[in-house]
Amino acid sequence: MAIKENEVVSIEYKVVDTATNTEVDSNIGQPALEFITGKGMIISGLENKLMELNKSDKADIVVAPVDAYGEYNDDAVQTLAKEQFAGVDLVEGMTLYGTGDDGQTVQVLVKSFSDEEVTIDYNHPLAGKTLMFSVEVLDIRAATEDEIATGAIGGHEHSGGCCGGGHCDDEPEVVENTSCCGGGHCS
Repeated sequence: MAIKENEVVSIEYKVVDTATNTEVDSNIGQPALEFITGKGMIISGLENKLMELNKSDKADIVVAPVDAYGEYNDDAVQTLAKEQFAGVDLVEGMTLYGTGDDGQTVQVLVKSFSDEEVTIDYNHPLAGKTLMFSVEVLDIRAATEDEIATGAIGGHEHSGGCCGGGHCDDEPEVVENTSCCGGGHCS
């Protein structure tokens, strides 16, 4: 029976950027990604296709940017005064996390920096990319009322997909890259 709304789905996945055939994420050999359907915990293009699958099904699912992390937006690149990054050991290509105007966690990429300025990119690292998810549905079960109400699967909060745009606060925090399917916060 195909996956329905308000079910806890466990998947194993590998994600490839179709333009470069480069693996960008995988949980193979790690704990399964669990999410509650219909709650926006993973990108819509992947969730919509997973809804057609059953337990033990394997599939290759291609997701266009519009149904994944959006198109790349040149206006999401910003240059800020370096003093806003006081205490941060800047490295080109590093990911920083801060708090946006709406209180959500936002992720930015340090594109470049000088003695006076830092250029950051608010685009999701996978913005503008067509992705192929090779997935296996490991388990499907009805979500409990508590899980549906809280988004916490088995008493543990799961935050879902990666963060999107927004604005960095004055004290960005250095955090390792999160899984594109399972870490970060939705905006």
